[in-house]
Amino acid sequence: MSATGELAKVPAFVRRDFRIAISYRAGVFGGLLGLAAHALVFSFVGKLVDPARLPEFGGTRVTYMEFATIGIALNMVVVLLLAQVATAIRSEQMLGTLESLLATPTRVGTIQAGSAALAVISIPLRLALFITVLAIIFGLDFHAGGILPSAVLVLAFVPFLWGIGLLAAGAILTFRRGVGALTAGTAALSLVSGAFFPLSVLPAWLQTIANANPLAITIDGLREALIGGSAWASIGSDVIELAPLSIVAMAVGVMAFRLALARERRNGTLGLY
Repeated sequence: MSATGELAKVPAFVRRDFRIAISYRAGVFGGLLGLAAHALVFSFVGKLVDPARLPEFGGTRVTYMEFATIGIALNMVVVLLLAQVATAIRSEQMLGTLESLLATPTRVGTIQAGSAALAVISIPLRLALFITVLAIIFGLDFHAGGILPSAVLVLAFVPFLWGIGLLAAGAILTFRRGVGALTAGTAALSLVSGAFFPLSVLPAWLQTIANANPLAITIDGLREALIGGSAWASIGSDVIELAPLSIVAMAVGVMAFRLALARERRNGTLGLY
């Protein structure tokens, strides 16, 4: 089937997942409430932080809430998208629909992309809403000119997340477990990202690791664009750094997932969970 035909199937997945999501409104509300609680906690933490220890972006001394809001927002993207990509196929397996889907003339890549499509659509909207609401409530000063460059930077970062998610999906499909390891890996990625505190407070060896962390690169670029007001000037080098990391992560993730799926099919265990 042509790529156009496969692409036309994705909206069906979006409609299905949207209907499921709105049938569990309490879960959506709980997630938003959790984000609000995180923001409130960090607003109190900010009162304990010495402003002189915070970095400058574009010559602007950042407040702790401005610093942390971008970290919290991108960390939300990481958690939601990784979880969705990693568990999409597993969810189909546990619902008993995976074998039925694979029996249709639909590519595995289409099923994987379709199962995560709603998250890909909704996460940027939630990200923008989250930052806007906090900016209004706490009087944060973000530059509107940095919005479009920030979107481009996030788009360059998403393939890296998708690749890691596919790698985790392959492990979960093989071992029927792995969500705990995924959570631990996400926490480790966030620890050395500068999401919640400046990287300068970390030991020198961790700072070296952080310099190659795609999450840290993206967060720093977002702060330069939204706080420093550098717009397009700062994201070029960040996109160049992210591109090879995203390509490698995507290639490894696709290969690992295909190998895991082929193994399950060969062993006749695809329907077991």
